[in-house]
Amino acid sequence: MNNPFEGKEIWFLTGSQDLYGEETLAQVAEQSQALVSLIDGADSIPVKVVWKPVLKDSDSIRRAMLDANSDDSCIGLIAWMHTFSPAKMWIRGLDALTVPLLHLHTQANVELPWSTIDMDFMNLNQAAHGDREFAYIQSRMNVQRKIVSGHPSDDTVLSEIAAWSRAAAGWNEAQSMRVARFGDNMRNVAVTEGDKTEAEISLGVSVNTWPVNELVDAVDAVSQSDIDALVAEYEELYDVQEELRRGGDRHDSLRYGAAIEIALRGFLEAGKFGAFTTNFEDLGGLRQLPGLAVQRLMADGYGFGAEGDWKTAVLVRIAKVMGYGLPGGASLMEDYTYDLTPGSELILGAHMLEVCPSLTTDKPRLEIHPLGIGGKEDPVRLVFTADAGPAVVVAMSDMRERFRLVVNVVTNVDAPQELPNLPVARAVWQPEPSFKVSTQAWLLTGAAHHTCMDTAASLDTWLDFAQIAQTELVVIDEKTEIRQFAQELRWNQAYYRLAQGF
Repeated sequence: MNNPFEGKEIWFLTGSQDLYGEETLAQVAEQSQALVSLIDGADSIPVKVVWKPVLKDSDSIRRAMLDANSDDSCIGLIAWMHTFSPAKMWIRGLDALTVPLLHLHTQANVELPWSTIDMDFMNLNQAAHGDREFAYIQSRMNVQRKIVSGHPSDDTVLSEIAAWSRAAAGWNEAQSMRVARFGDNMRNVAVTEGDKTEAEISLGVSVNTWPVNELVDAVDAVSQSDIDALVAEYEELYDVQEELRRGGDRHDSLRYGAAIEIALRGFLEAGKFGAFTTNFEDLGGLRQLPGLAVQRLMADGYGFGAEGDWKTAVLVRIAKVMGYGLPGGASLMEDYTYDLTPGSELILGAHMLEVCPSLTTDKPRLEIHPLGIGGKEDPVRLVFTADAGPAVVVAMSDMRERFRLVVNVVTNVDAPQELPNLPVARAVWQPEPSFKVSTQAWLLTGAAHHTCMDTAASLDTWLDFAQIAQTELVVIDEKTEIRQFAQELRWNQAYYRLAQGF
């Protein structure tokens, strides 16, 4: 996956006014540049933070906002009122702003110089009420923003800025994402359907369908030398089942799986797609359901959804971007079955074939097994269990007037016993706050059975993404209590319907 943060910037805007004189304004500029250096130099901040000249009047503020909107490199703004910046100056600019905004409530110094403080110091360092003035106009105008309080020398402040930066990058990715669907939705399934036109209006995502036989033609055109090279890569990277190796009885199946990967990768690259879907009910002339190819493409950063589930494909791609460079990964996941042992309930998640190997640090095993549905040849796939550790599972549902994101905080665990007869990649997890509350809450939301399992990007990043996207997000975590949760859903329903206007 190419670095999605490369060439992207977050602009740092400092508010003031002409009232203070050139000497004070020079100090404002110097001190705001020092803060930018502190933020930009932090290892946790994935995007370049760029200082912009101090803003002192309505025209320059509006121009800064318009420039941010039109500059493809700018994915967000951080704004700080170093001194007092009368907020009516910000109205036209905020009204024009379309990129994500973070309001940093901070000041130049960490500690006050108690013994030397005078009115000159007080007039220079007025963020305590300058930011309140700025916050008022944002609230009055209903400007969506992230608020972070504290000094950037504090790692917790940097982590909040970093989470928002990753969410802004995810939003930027959505704005130009193209999703290729090979075939349509699985027949008669409701939750994986959705309004693709609304997705482009509200999220920026373009979702369209291509005949699967276009992919079949590309598979048939793959050269034997390219297949040879990719199969050699498989044998180096994975623990390959003996019958799939060169000279083995099923080696031709592995070669066909490699041809699918080469053709599918070429199709996605040529069309500049960020995500795709397949459907076992619509495979055309494909000899096997793509399994290995899908897993490896997800590992390289593509989003994927099974059975035509484009919403999950979008979530996986966004998760890949937001989590880039962090330990862990993201994948299509599906709640499959439960261990209901009282007091130690577990969820076993998997899919027919397509779980991303970014969820494990172990060496996957490359195997071939029958697939009971689809009516095609046995497909090749990578088999492994996701690493133990913290994760979230995220689903997107179309609720008519908005998309609803549902996030459950979970902990992946080692399987209590070996799974010698389960020939697919999988994860085993404990949901917060408990199995009973988690599943009841999930069912109340109408959240999908397909999810994005994310072990890289944080819950805070997903919260920031939903705020930027201005879409509903509900969280199921250790604080969830069913009666209050059900009430929250009712409030949300009323709010989002009213927010549509007339």
